[in-house]
Amino acid sequence: MENKQKYFAPSELIINEDGSCFHLHLKPEQLADRVILVGDPARVDTVAAHFDTRECEVQSREFHTITGTYKGKRITCQSHGIGCDNMDIAMTELDTLANIDYQSRTERPEHRTLTCVRIGTCGGLQPYTPTGTFIASVKSIGFDGLLNYYGGRNEVCDLQMEEAFKAHMQWNPIKGSPYVSIADKQLLEQIAQNDMVRGYTISCGGFYGPQGRIIRIPLADPTQNEKVESFEYDGLRVCNFEMESSALAGLASLLGHRAMTCCMVIANRYAQEMNTEYKNTIDTLIEKVLERI
Repeated sequence: MENKQKYFAPSELIINEDGSCFHLHLKPEQLADRVILVGDPARVDTVAAHFDTRECEVQSREFHTITGTYKGKRITCQSHGIGCDNMDIAMTELDTLANIDYQSRTERPEHRTLTCVRIGTCGGLQPYTPTGTFIASVKSIGFDGLLNYYGGRNEVCDLQMEEAFKAHMQWNPIKGSPYVSIADKQLLEQIAQNDMVRGYTISCGGFYGPQGRIIRIPLADPTQNEKVESFEYDGLRVCNFEMESSALAGLASLLGHRAMTCCMVIANRYAQEMNTEYKNTIDTLIEKVLERI
């Protein structure tokens, strides 16, 4: 953490005229300690439909927020859109709301820890992760490179696993260096319990080529997915592709928050299956997280 008296200039910490953070348009008092993160802005309504009370709702671009209560727990549900770049915005601004005094533009004297659970959808990569499977990400391999821009990334990443993965993949350095971020272990146990598959997750920098889909442009490495599916480390395999888990776990670790991702498989790349009606069944995962967070 930086010096607690550091001043954050207006060009760095952008605060709107109404006292809200730049992209999320949230004010500090609107943020709960428990945060459920979802990609789709419409899914915020799906989560909040379970709330007993609602105290605020804010919409800005792809960032949709509802804060309310569920069985006595104050919870914020926040959409972050698609991609690790969006997660960089969401997680950074949530942290500023928790740990920076917007009046003085300095860090608060006492650190406030957020508990963040991302509920997502993903593509399954193993024969034992068919559509409908719930996967809890133990570690996430970031293809996006986001965490490499932050100091301290080596302290919060699994460096040995990074090297093992690059060797297995015969990684081309032109793509940048993948990083391996780690979910909060206690939170992982709290949320995953005994009904989610534990494994590694790859957060891709795109939906098509980076995930091995061929539409009209050929792939630089046509064997990428085969190599990903066969990678094993410490007894676990890569179970799924998604696009935000690595940034969430990595940024949360650097900022002193607890975070993990759980996803429902809506496409199995191994079996080439797809469930486009997943919105009718993801509510089961939402209910589990609300009960356990």
